[in-house]
Amino acid sequence: MLADWLAFPLLGGMLMIQSAIISRLTLLNGIGDLVLLSLIAWALHERVRSALAWLLVGGLLVGWVSGLPLLVPLVGYGMVVALARVIRRQVWQIPLLAMLFVTFWGTLIYHALTIVTLQFNGTSLTWAEALTHVTLPSLFLNLIFAFPVYALVNDLANWLYPETVVRYA
Repeated sequence: MLADWLAFPLLGGMLMIQSAIISRLTLLNGIGDLVLLSLIAWALHERVRSALAWLLVGGLLVGWVSGLPLLVPLVGYGMVVALARVIRRQVWQIPLLAMLFVTFWGTLIYHALTIVTLQFNGTSLTWAEALTHVTLPSLFLNLIFAFPVYALVNDLANWLYPETVVRYA
């Protein structure tokens, strides 16, 4: 319950840092997405049970701040969080490698959905321009920012969901 309420200040703070600082650290036209990285790290933690609440908070905050339709961040982040949960449950037990894998594919998924939405709304952005000038630089930045965001969110999750030790007498 406390973890659900902490989604507002943590994701809100990540969005403010992303808007104020990270958006100034561009590579071509790409920027890092701290909210996406926070959601991935949260969904990959083994003891976390409230990834859906964080997804809704993050998607609504980004949808409110960005110029995209509200459903784009919700659906895009939802697909990425679903991928993270599947990876965590089925495939890998190495969380940092899983973070990099989901960051790579999650950035591509989210940007593809955004590009399709922008083209549907009449933006004259071609796939080649979007891929070379926005998506690939954003992917590179997200992979760099994945390490500190993972460390921060992992520590928060460990604090909120402490490991229970069973002692036998």
